[in-house]
Amino acid sequence: MPKVLVISDSHGMKEELMQVKERHENETDAMIHCGDSELSTDSEELQGFHYAKGNCDFEPDMEEEQVVDVKGVRFFVAHGHLLQVKQTLMPIFYRSEEVGADVACFGHSHMIGAEKVGDKLVMNPGSSRLPRDREEPTYAIIHWVEGSKEMTLAYYHIDGTKLDDLEIEVDLGSRN
Repeated sequence: MPKVLVISDSHGMKEELMQVKERHENETDAMIHCGDSELSTDSEELQGFHYAKGNCDFEPDMEEEQVVDVKGVRFFVAHGHLLQVKQTLMPIFYRSEEVGADVACFGHSHMIGAEKVGDKLVMNPGSSRLPRDREEPTYAIIHWVEGSKEMTLAYYHIDGTKLDDLEIEVDLGSRN
């Protein structure tokens, strides 16, 4: 069962980011950071992550977007500040459509979110440091049966506790 960890907006947090990484790196097929780590690209904490540059990241070699293929599912990764995610999800949806992504991952708003738009999942893992919609700092794990587009998205507290009230199942193989 493929798994992808998605985290965002860690804003200088090193110890907690390293703990999340070490907790899940051997059980996930990919790890994604949606930006605003405020760390250098060569930092130990970011090694192993597919990373999209946020508005608080200033490393010149960071990419604004990433496209990550994991066992038949394509992920589009952006921080979201250049795609107006605080106003609407349409620009990130259209950009993910352009690159052929199944899942669009973003941060920037510091708010948990997941919405099926057409045949895509557009999701925000929340903020691992400064959440705005809940008191818990969060990250997410998406898993699916290989060869299927039926996915489960689960949110976790930064300490690794699963937030059972924040788990959804979505079928990207259907348009409704």
